[in-house]
This record gives sequence, structure tokens and C-alpha cells, in this order.
Amino acid sequence: MSEPRSLTGYGDAALQAETYRRGRVLLAGDAAHVHFPWGGQGLNTGLEDAFNLGWKLAAQVKGRAPAGLLDTYHAERHPVAAKVLWNVRAQHALADPDPRMDPLRELFAELMRFDQVNAYLSGLISGVDTVYDVRVPGAGWMAPDLAVGTEAGPVTLVELLAEGRSLFLDLAGRDDLVAIVGSRVQVVRGKADSPYEALLIRPDGYVAWTSAAGGASLPGALDRWNL
Repeated sequence: MSEPRSLTGYGDAALQAETYRRGRVLLAGDAAHVHFPWGGQGLNTGLEDAFNLGWKLAAQVKGRAPAGLLDTYHAERHPVAAKVLWNVRAQHALADPDPRMDPLRELFAELMRFDQVNAYLSGLISGVDTVYDVRVPGAGWMAPDLAVGTEAGPVTLVELLAEGRSLFLDLAGRDDLVAIVGSRVQVVRGKADSPYEALLIRPDGYVAWTSAAGGASLPGALDRWNL
């Protein structure tokens, strides 16, 4: 190889900012965390940072953010990147060409024959297993892309969230819950393959409340995220 048109260098540094927010300064993506680029996890993590911060920052700029909303950005995203750095260090250790690492690689290959191990690793590396503490039991996970049958026809959850707005999904004709929500968020009623009768979903696609938590906890979830 000679006369390259462009060169890119990277190392195995694993670094993370102590805080993602200090006053009006907020960090995201590579400014917040740097690591060896195994699996493209830096891209996934950075995009999730942006999704998490974007709607909260918009609420703050518009003057409708409840107290502490911007602080939840660091609280939710810092532990996620810390876990990424942890698993990247593990991958880097497995890639060490030292023959003394061969038994570890062989053991890992044996473990990966189990479906549960593969499910754990795929969720870890992709980030889809991320769960936030939204103060509602059983919530805080990323909503799957449900196919929702509405009166207007079938629509996917991704399509419903495309405008970047919060969403209350009524899947069982729960008029009592819809009355609590009122006009605070977009309400969509329909049918879908879901174990829940209703879901309150944040603009970033994470579930802030489920019907399993009970209707009494719904007003608090709406107020916490100013949805």
C-alpha cells in the first residue's frame, strides 16, 4: 500500500466525562465517551445520547420542562456509556493475540453456543437492553416497534413517534386512562400484540408508564416528564 488518500487512526483509550452537564454545557457522543471501536457501539451510544437529550433540551428551551428534567440526561445516559466501556474492554482483552488468552477465547466460544448468552450479548452490544429508572415499576425499557391496528389502518410505532412527540397508546379501550391523559399527549387507540392494555411512551421511544403500574401512577408519570 502506498500514497493513501486518507488515514484514520484510533487507539484503545477508554475514557468518559465525569458529568454530561455543567450548567449550560452538555456533552454527548464522542465528547462524552471514547473507546476502541468494537461493534460500532460508539455510534449507537452517541445517537441514543442525542435522542435522550434532544426532546428534554427542547422542553427546556420552550420553558415547559419540569425541574430537574435536563439532569435526567446525565442520570440516564452516563451509566449506559460506562457499561459500553466495560464491555469494550472485555472484547479488547479477548482480541489480545497472546497465546495465554486462547483458553479464554475457547471458553467464550463454548458459552456462545447457548441462546441465553447470545441474547444477553446482542442486547448488550446493540443497546436495546437499556433500561432507565423512570420511577414506575416495570417501565423504562425501549418500546418495540409494535404494529398497531387503528381505525385508519395499520401503523407502526416508529411511524407514530416520527414527529418526536410523546404518545399514549390505548390498546384495550381504556376510557378511564384516556380521560386522565386528556390532551396532554397524542393519544392513539388500536390493537397490537402487547401484554399491556396501555403504554405511555416518551419522545425517545422509551416507556414511561404501563397499565401494569395502575392508573393511579399515570398522573405522576405525565408530570415527571412533562408529557
